[in-house]
Amino acid sequence: MFKKIYICIFLLLLPVVLFSGCGKKSENITLAGSTAFQPFAEKLAEEYMKKNAGVSINVQGGGSSMGIQSAISGVANIGMADMVALPPEANTLKQYVVARDGIVIIIHPSNTISNLTTQQAQKIFSGEITNWQEVGGENKKITIISREEGSGTRTSFHALLLQDIKLTSNALIQESNGTVRENVSSDPGAIGYISHGMVNEKVKVISLDGIEPTTENTRTGAYRLIRPIYLLTKSEPMGLAKSFIDYILSSDGQGIIESSGLFSAK
Repeated sequence: MFKKIYICIFLLLLPVVLFSGCGKKSENITLAGSTAFQPFAEKLAEEYMKKNAGVSINVQGGGSSMGIQSAISGVANIGMADMVALPPEANTLKQYVVARDGIVIIIHPSNTISNLTTQQAQKIFSGEITNWQEVGGENKKITIISREEGSGTRTSFHALLLQDIKLTSNALIQESNGTVRENVSSDPGAIGYISHGMVNEKVKVISLDGIEPTTENTRTGAYRLIRPIYLLTKSEPMGLAKSFIDYILSSDGQGIIESSGLFSAK
C-alpha cells in the first residue's frame, strides 16, 4: 500500500519538483495531504503570500495518508492530516494542531429527516437500514455516499461514529468532501458525511442524538464528531515552513480559519 502511496505522491508533486528551480529564485514550500483542509490551506496561503512578497506556497491534496507519507519522505515540506488519532508511522514527525473540524452528516434538502440517533446512523451506514421510512422519513431508498479508504474524514468518521461497524459495500465512494456534497445534493435519497467547513445551501445538515453541530456545541463538546487538523513536518520546521505554520496559529490565521467554517485550534 505504501508503495502505491509513494508513487501517487511522486506523480502529484512532480510539476512542483520540475519547475520549482526555474526562473527567478524565490523561497517556496509545498503542502500535501488532507483534501478537507486543502481549500482552507489554499486560502491561508493566498493571504500569507499577499503579505510576503517573493514567497510561493503550493498546496496539494491527495488525502491524509498521502500527507503523512509525503512528510515522512520529505517530498512535501508540510503534510496535512485530519484524523482523530494519527497512525504510528507519524510518531517520528513534528505535529502541529492548527484547527479543529466537525464532521457532519448531510442529506438532500428535500428530505424531511432532521435528526438521527447514533444507532440509526450506524445502521444506515452499515446497510442494515436501507429505506428512509425505517427512521421516520418517506418511502425512499437510501443511497450511501462515502469517502475513500485513506481519507482522514472517513478514518475519523469510523473512529467517532461507526467504531467497529463496517461501512456497507454498497456505498458510493468519492475522493473529496466536495464530490460527496455534490452527490448528496443531486440525489433526494442520499446521505453522506463531510467537513463542517464544506457545508453550503445545496445540502441539509442533520442533528445527531438531538444535538446540532453548532459552534457552541462544538466548543462545549456536546457535539462529538470533532477531529483535529494536523500540519506535519519531517523535522523542526525552519524558514518559510516555520513562518507559515506560525502565521496559521496566529490570531490572523485563526481568524481566517473560524470565518471559513472551521474551529480554532484551542
